[in-house]
Amino acid sequence: MSSSGGTRHVELFGRLDGWQWQIIVGDVDHVTRRPQTLDDPRFVAVPVTGYQRNNHRRVLSWITYARQAYKAGRRLPRPDVVYASTPHILAPVAGWALARTRRARFVLEVRDLWPEAMVSLGYLRRGSALHRVLRGLEVWLYRRADRIVIVADGWRSYFADVGVDPDRLVWVSNSAEPSDFHPRPEYRPLRERVPVRGRLFVYAGSHGPINGLGALLDAAAVLPEHTFVLIGDGHDKHTLVARAQAEGLSNVHFLDPVPKAELRAILGSAEIGVHVLADSPIYVKGASPNKMYDYMAAGLPVVNTCPGEPDELLVDSGAGLTVHAVDLAAGLRKLAGLDDATLIEMGRRGRRHIERYRSRTVMAARLQRMLDGLVPPVDR
Repeated sequence: MSSSGGTRHVELFGRLDGWQWQIIVGDVDHVTRRPQTLDDPRFVAVPVTGYQRNNHRRVLSWITYARQAYKAGRRLPRPDVVYASTPHILAPVAGWALARTRRARFVLEVRDLWPEAMVSLGYLRRGSALHRVLRGLEVWLYRRADRIVIVADGWRSYFADVGVDPDRLVWVSNSAEPSDFHPRPEYRPLRERVPVRGRLFVYAGSHGPINGLGALLDAAAVLPEHTFVLIGDGHDKHTLVARAQAEGLSNVHFLDPVPKAELRAILGSAEIGVHVLADSPIYVKGASPNKMYDYMAAGLPVVNTCPGEPDELLVDSGAGLTVHAVDLAAGLRKLAGLDDATLIEMGRRGRRHIERYRSRTVMAARLQRMLDGLVPPVDR
């Protein structure tokens, strides 16, 4: 079950051999705040309430999703495994309840460390009554999962601290499939959509508080000779657009979200990908950024501001560099100053690294081994 992140799950589950699957999703995309229209029988959409801020309406949306997802799951054929992901912490509660009532194995996928992420980002005070409740719920879920899928390998120490047996942890990183990233004639290249001067930098992803895009606008103000394109939507987009207009940042262009297939086709027409996150202790524990894998799969060198695994990935592949957010302009200037041949070779190294170690195919094979171990083919 998932109320977001359908791309990850479709692309992983679609590569599994011998497994049939369905995904229960909310009928609202909370990033774009638009209804989700799904005509794929592998998806079951359930009604959820919308929200625009981190307030009680967001919690209400979590509750309605968990309730509706559980009810929808009861109407589906009995599963062998209930796979519950954590875009929020109540989704796996519904998953556990469904697994219990349908006598299925329970796999908990942790994509965000709840409630630690809320504490680190300032939305929740450590030690408060709500924090204690959520922390207790978090540990309760960990103890009841047959397996725990983590997207960041650096989180292992976090789970060790709460007493999780390391043998129950399975690392299945976010990833990308390089063969999906190639130009297609039906989609206009990125550099034909905006006026370009200098190097063309691209950011493709959510525009929310955790993304720290203020630092990217700071860098764009320092580098007016280069072009910045931000693709996507989110709670902070209107504020970011208004700031760029107020400051006269004519080298910054905002594009609406595009379908995944179109994004894959146009990313490669940029020159450098930018991965930026808000400065928060949560990301020191580990991160698995989809957008960075997309850039590398598209053959783009990357400038990154997140320490830990994203930095290690760039060091191992030789596909870019990591800087602190306050030094983002300097990092962008450094890559922009390299010659075309050097940038192209950096991009090729990143693409090869993703193909060998972080592709959807590689990660689906890890997921396959875990699921087959839980429910062997003869028992399905």
